Amino acid sequence: MEINISGRTLIYQEEGVKLSAYLDPVGIPTIGVGFTFYPGTGRKVKMGDRITQSECDQIFEEIVKLYEEGIDGAIKVVINQNQFNALVSLCYNIGVYAFTTSTLVRSINIKAPIAEIERWFLAWRFAGGDPILLARRRREFAVYES
Repeated sequence: MEINISGRTLIYQEEGVKLSAYLDPVGIPTIGVGFTFYPGTGRKVKMGDRITQSECDQIFEEIVKLYEEGIDGAIKVVINQNQFNALVSLCYNIGVYAFTTSTLVRSINIKAPIAEIERWFLAWRFAGGDPILLARRRREFAVYES
């Protein structure tokens, strides 16, 4: 599957769009829509980097494919577009390895009750030991559940 415009909008809103490099909440140089690296180059984002909106959109299209593929490989049951969009947003934020090895994925694949899926969704609320991602997870879960 691929995210649709609603999924793209969700990720852009949750990550924010910054065309100049900044430090994320745990101190990692970041740019664009939460990019920490430039695809195809192996180069990490450095403070002082700048990109245009067009470059940002192009980089996003390349990077999001990694997360779509991660979802496609990990989820073994049929999910709908909203569920896919929400899972890509989560995976985009926590990384493919963390997502694919998570209890959330196992719960989805065994068709656990929605309350259990919500529990594991909300478990990914910490950044640097601070639960600053809880509101994001609630919004993503609301998309998943819709």
